[in-house]
Amino acid sequence: MKLPASCLSVAAALLLAACASLPPGDWGNPPGDPFPAWAERTDAPFHPQEEYLCGPAALATALGSAGIRRAPEDLVNEVYIPARQGSLQPEMLAAARRSGAVAYPLAAEPQALLKELAAGHPVVVLQNLRLDWAPQWHYAVVVGYDLRSREVVLRSGREKRLVMDIDAFDRSWAKSGRWAFVALPPDRLPATAAEADYVNAAVALERVAPAAAEEAYRTALGRWPNNLVARMGLGNIAYGRGDTESAESAFRRAAADHPDSGDAWNNLAQILHERGQAQAARDAAERAVATGGPRLPTYRRTLQSIAGG
Repeated sequence: MKLPASCLSVAAALLLAACASLPPGDWGNPPGDPFPAWAERTDAPFHPQEEYLCGPAALATALGSAGIRRAPEDLVNEVYIPARQGSLQPEMLAAARRSGAVAYPLAAEPQALLKELAAGHPVVVLQNLRLDWAPQWHYAVVVGYDLRSREVVLRSGREKRLVMDIDAFDRSWAKSGRWAFVALPPDRLPATAAEADYVNAAVALERVAPAAAEEAYRTALGRWPNNLVARMGLGNIAYGRGDTESAESAFRRAAADHPDSGDAWNNLAQILHERGQAQAARDAAERAVATGGPRLPTYRRTLQSIAGG
């Protein structure tokens, strides 16, 4: 097997977080929720890697698979750290979000990777291609697997279709703590999506791409209709673009679904006040104050502002 071109230097590797090697993983097909024996995204784009630039190449592949076209050279300034001759995980996740994708880190287990691949979602992984004491860190994109032959298929380095033995791949991946993520359009849930983790990913997206985050919140609410954070996120984004009617609707729903949420009542009170509904605003502000909690001083200030205005 030909190794991909070097990606991260040893100096960079020493600064990587959460890279403790893990024991061998479970690559078996679970009896209760079996995967297909074979899956591969043959249409996943391929971007040959330049030296030390496996991060931009892998990210461009993942984004392209999600329908977001970014060239590796356009991503270099976002993820590549010249002094470290490589890209660190936070930069990879942040650049995916700036591109409008939901960057969703996976559980550090083979079953999570297999489930995403079975759903057609290529997975960015971090490998150590050499030794623990002299590592060569490398980003690649897993695009398929075959449980019959115990192989995985990667877009890696200059190899468009690198086939690796599962055990060899797992050893290289485990050295990074099995770090991996999927980059998906905001209207698509990861196959392994957990409610809190997905909503947290949408919150991170909101900081850099509010329009994409709005779609991600709607996607979350399609699966978890009572999620408070997603509902509040919709209200905040609507308010940020000046759509107070939609913001009021979102905060009303949040307060109705979560009557003990002081934040929901407080935000609703502020919107109603701005929309000239004085009594309703005061009622909502009083409900916020009645919930108490660590943000009680904020709720009291809102009530005082409404009562005095």
